[in-house]
Amino acid sequence: MPAGVNVPVLVGAVPLLYVQSMSISEGYRIQRIAGSKFSQAIAPTTKTISIEAILIGQGRLLIKKALEAMALTSRLLVAATAPALKITGIPVISGLTISLDMQITDLRFSQNVQRRDALDVSITLQHVPRSSLFTIIGEAADLALAAGSLAIPTGPTPNPISRSPGPPLPPPPVPPGP
Repeated sequence: MPAGVNVPVLVGAVPLLYVQSMSISEGYRIQRIAGSKFSQAIAPTTKTISIEAILIGQGRLLIKKALEAMALTSRLLVAATAPALKITGIPVISGLTISLDMQITDLRFSQNVQRRDALDVSITLQHVPRSSLFTIIGEAADLALAAGSLAIPTGPTPNPISRSPGPPLPPPPVPPGP
């Protein structure tokens, strides 16, 4: 990927351009075997994705409203979209994961005096599987992302793309010709 390209994290159809951090939490519940000193992993825990981002620009309030609509913060939205939620959830697509059937469980917005023209957003999504078919498709897509990332060359710097608002990165220097 060329330096200076800011690939957004997609939460549903909402692009988040200035993601500051993203984490995934998943694991297994451990149960002690009765009458034994051994323990066993019995079931996976629920996958949780946490995203911290900054919304800037003139469209920041529209993005805020789109995230609120996906979080179903209004009773009218819940009633209108309930039939569709039986089929699929919110997809999250990023360089870290492709996760289908997610649902927003926590959505927080904040604004401060230093940056009145920006909104900080914190989103927590939880995996809510609706069908085994979409679970298999989501896991296959996530595996394809992992396999495809092996073919992408990486540079020496861990993060050449600025995820903070500010001026764009200057173009790389061109070496002199012969």
